[in-house]
Amino acid sequence: LIEGVHFTKAPDNKIIIKRQKDSRSAPYTQEFTYTGDGRLTVADFLSELNARMPLLTADGKETEKINYASSCQEKKCGACAMLINGLPRLACSLFLCNIVKKGKIELAPLSKFPVISDLRVDREKIFARLKEMQVWLSEKDRDWKKGDRSLQYDAGQCLMCGCCLEICPNYTPESTFSGAASMIHAFKILEQNKEDIHLQKLKENYEKYFFAGCSQSLSCVKICPLGLPLDRIQSRANHHLRETKK
Repeated sequence: LIEGVHFTKAPDNKIIIKRQKDSRSAPYTQEFTYTGDGRLTVADFLSELNARMPLLTADGKETEKINYASSCQEKKCGACAMLINGLPRLACSLFLCNIVKKGKIELAPLSKFPVISDLRVDREKIFARLKEMQVWLSEKDRDWKKGDRSLQYDAGQCLMCGCCLEICPNYTPESTFSGAASMIHAFKILEQNKEDIHLQKLKENYEKYFFAGCSQSLSCVKICPLGLPLDRIQSRANHHLRETKK
């Protein structure tokens, strides 16, 4: 059995899901039961729930299928990010047997993004902020390989799942601060772009949208599903900013 908390086979294991029909509707919760040994991931369980005909809540009431995002099922796309027992995690990466607490598991949508329906949220703001910051490569520096290529590789693995923003005490949907999701991609351009007007503008935006607002709580480091070295990447990105100010 997968290492973790004991998962009972009796039908008293409850999966409590926070649901919402659409962005204008009021949220509500529903309970569902699971009677297996817990070797399903959260994403697998949601798929299994939606395959039930009909789908019944724990109290026997018929309900609509649950809306959630999922794609690769292998921690490669970040689509299935949601709150699992109050923490932002990837539903495809956690087995039920490892996260059950007193016979219960709680699922909810990420709270810092607009809800589309149920567990599905709109993370468009992450990508919109990258455009605002001008995070793109205009012309590659001939000496870009002199940078820390291992950190550049790590930065390229970011899933844009939003877990870092959900856990960050400094990030709010209304704030200028854009969090680690923008920092990690800005870092790659700061490392590789030749010194030109575009790079200077990116440095100004990096200071405005990230450097000036980060309190160094490093909660993003602890929650990143891939365990990316966000602290080391941030340190290197900040180095580029300090070099400009000398």
